[in-house]
Amino acid sequence: MTTNLKDPAAPDAPRGRAGRREWTALCVLMLPLLLVTMDVSVLYFAVPAISADLEPSGTQLLWIFDIYAFVLAGLLMTMGSLGDRIGRRRLLLIGAAAFGAASLVAAYANSAETLIAARAVLGVGGATLMPSTMALTRTMFTDPGQRAKAIGIWSGVMTAGIALGSVLSGALVEFFWWGSVFLVNLPAMALLLLLGPLLLPESRDPSPGRFDLLSVPLSMAAVLPVIYGLKEIPSEGWNVLYVVSLTMGLLFAALFVHRQRTTVSPLISPALFRGNGFTPALVLNLVAAFGMMGSAYFTTQYLQSVLGKSALEAALWGLLPSLLVGVAAPITTYLVQRGVNRAHVVSAGFATAACGYALLAVIGTDSLWLVLAGSGVLAAGIVTVLSQMTDLALGATPVERAGSASSLLETGQEFGGALGMATLGSIGTALYHHEIPASAPAPARETLGGALAVADQLPGPAAESLTAAARAAFTTGMQGAATAGAVVLLGAAVLAVGALRAVGVRDPEVEASPVRTASRS
Repeated sequence: MTTNLKDPAAPDAPRGRAGRREWTALCVLMLPLLLVTMDVSVLYFAVPAISADLEPSGTQLLWIFDIYAFVLAGLLMTMGSLGDRIGRRRLLLIGAAAFGAASLVAAYANSAETLIAARAVLGVGGATLMPSTMALTRTMFTDPGQRAKAIGIWSGVMTAGIALGSVLSGALVEFFWWGSVFLVNLPAMALLLLLGPLLLPESRDPSPGRFDLLSVPLSMAAVLPVIYGLKEIPSEGWNVLYVVSLTMGLLFAALFVHRQRTTVSPLISPALFRGNGFTPALVLNLVAAFGMMGSAYFTTQYLQSVLGKSALEAALWGLLPSLLVGVAAPITTYLVQRGVNRAHVVSAGFATAACGYALLAVIGTDSLWLVLAGSGVLAAGIVTVLSQMTDLALGATPVERAGSASSLLETGQEFGGALGMATLGSIGTALYHHEIPASAPAPARETLGGALAVADQLPGPAAESLTAAARAAFTTGMQGAATAGAVVLLGAAVLAVGALRAVGVRDPEVEASPVRTASRS
């Protein structure tokens, strides 16, 4: 089955509604999406077993963790554009085969170097799968109402995958061996390779132009140094290396933008940003990712290091906020389809997320349910924004450029998440340094984890005193970061009303095209 893409300037034929085949295909597409997002967090509980078995150095252990996310972020734009040219289904199936093969190698890796290489290939596979799933969703669901529902499901699965990854990791490592966290990918990828050719339509840009090879290294040089710097700043501080990394990334980003504006056949067409609502959707999507990942940096540490939960207990408790995610996306879609202005829905989503941060700003050192409630409210608000901004951006994008648009949205989420962790993490760290007693040992003054490690070596009363002081200091830092997060999201709520006022209707395609509007009147 091939999607025939015509000249975007020509009048549209009436758009049909998707049937059982398309909804079944969407379920198939959710498998790789779930696994790609789970792989971000799937190693959380496998680290001790990997360290004991492979004996990696400290640097190698960091690369085992980070190489997947770095490669994924660096290749998203390239793979999105490539899918528009060679076909999104073809790229999806190639990525699924690579992801499955790399999972098998990772599961039975006998050295740290092999595991690092396998994780890098997993990142390449993930970079093909993420934009392909979103672009194919855009292709299959041309009816605006059905597309909104499908994208709401897509956003919910993406958000839930991060939480599920850590829980699945803990359960598998508890009962099997660390390699099992990779083997779970194989049945899903096999199912995708089997059903994908039968259910998924092939679609591509009929006139893609030459593939601009120079833009590929430029895009990676722009993305990777910025992501690296932003990821390291929360834990290591404003080290000169990270500042240089950010600066170099921004310089290459400027060169990449110049290349896209001047070359005949750009990797990312500047015409995308002229789509009605695409640019504000991209910016607000980035801010939503800022809020989502900025809170995650603190809540996982709070559950484990402040409340003293085991890693698996913390992961299981962390599932509870995800329940609200399953409710938020369908309600949001229903409201927009019932005629509620999209600008008001998105603004309410940001305001809801800000309320979640407000709850986190008043926690104490023993506030499990308050943290879970705040995280749930925050997640519900963020998913409201993500689902609507994804729908708006894809609706404003010609089908032939759906892959490029999807990759831009996902790259923006990577930037937003890293920026949220860097900004709010830095605020929390600064407040921790201010609150921890000056008489505390040097490692304890750096991080809560360092304080707990020092406390383990001290006699009873001294250990209890240091632990209590470090936990209180961390909680104060978390309160300050949450306050800052609430301010940012309240600002975004105000910004959303103005930025989306002109594109607040349900289907931006209808509003954007006078030809289509006339044909329906």
